[in-house]
Amino acid sequence: MRTVFYVDGFNFYYGLKKQKTIDSKWKLAYWIDFVKLFEQFLGHNDSLVQVKYFTADPLSSGKKSRQSALFKANDIINGDKFKIVRGKYVDRDFMCQNCQTHFTKPEEKRTDVNIATHLIGDCALGSVDKIVLVTADSDLIPPVEFIKINFKNVKLKVYFPPTSFSTDLAHANPNPKVILLKDNFKKFENAVMADTVVKNDGSDSAIIPAHWK
Repeated sequence: MRTVFYVDGFNFYYGLKKQKTIDSKWKLAYWIDFVKLFEQFLGHNDSLVQVKYFTADPLSSGKKSRQSALFKANDIINGDKFKIVRGKYVDRDFMCQNCQTHFTKPEEKRTDVNIATHLIGDCALGSVDKIVLVTADSDLIPPVEFIKINFKNVKLKVYFPPTSFSTDLAHANPNPKVILLKDNFKKFENAVMADTVVKNDGSDSAIIPAHWK
């Protein structure tokens, strides 16, 4: 079965970051080969077509540099099997309820819409037999429900990122069994990349950020 993983990058990363504060061994999971990670969850009749990773470029130069290194390494290893779908950060106005001070805070936009568009679009184009949605964001229940009703031939599973869970999304999942990624550390460990990832022809490379070592 042609299988595509749809990863809510914001949800995945911050769940992983929180898991690392609980158990420091999870730090190694930052430098991960996403295709290799999720291939370990495939059934005997499944074929991984692509991992789609939905995110936005961080505004912090340090975070952006680390994210770029991770994506570059995955691109070198996996080519078209790893696809980044980008949203954006915009400044949103807030007001402190205690001191009545106005301030701005960056907010990630478009990610949920991008995920929903790709989920339904891939079903409509007939390019997927099995969907694996990696998120704990209940805002994605509408596309899940739509696919259940209108694309009954497409199997759908929900995987929850480390430390993240949504009861509503779990109930919307057509499969009664959900996957908690925090229970699968060994698979993360198996998918950790070499500190330096080099293209086969030696023309390019990516190095693990020192902050993650």
